[in-house]
Amino acid sequence: MRLVIQRVTHASVTIEGVLKSKIGSGLLILVGIEDADTDADVNWLAQKVVNLRIFDDENGVMNRSVVDVDGEILIVSQFTLHAMTAKGNRPSYIRASKPDFAVPMYEKFCAKVSELLGKQVGTGEFGADMKVELLNDGPVTILIDSQRRE
Repeated sequence: MRLVIQRVTHASVTIEGVLKSKIGSGLLILVGIEDADTDADVNWLAQKVVNLRIFDDENGVMNRSVVDVDGEILIVSQFTLHAMTAKGNRPSYIRASKPDFAVPMYEKFCAKVSELLGKQVGTGEFGADMKVELLNDGPVTILIDSQRRE
């Protein structure tokens, strides 16, 4: 699984003009799923996300997690995170999982993050044409790939 994590002051997902999810201060997480992903990746990434210390403490140092600041999380599926761009100018998405595998993995990830956060997370809609709005706070943007745990 590949994540793009952004610390936000607010974020939302709109589908066909209808607001699907909206959060205040917290994290917007874009998730790309590949066939090599397992439940162990889901659990590792969920733990990593909720414990990632990227919120400021009283001294202005990034030392607090989304749990510590009682923040919210919005999770959006995004197969384009697995784009391969080495050849030509048209990205290949062959590494991105098909819906029959990706949807259950996405749902497991959302459920695990929600459990660890202690409240419901906002979501997009898998496969939908979504309009994602956010105000990146910092800006803080972090990339994590469970296949590259370095």
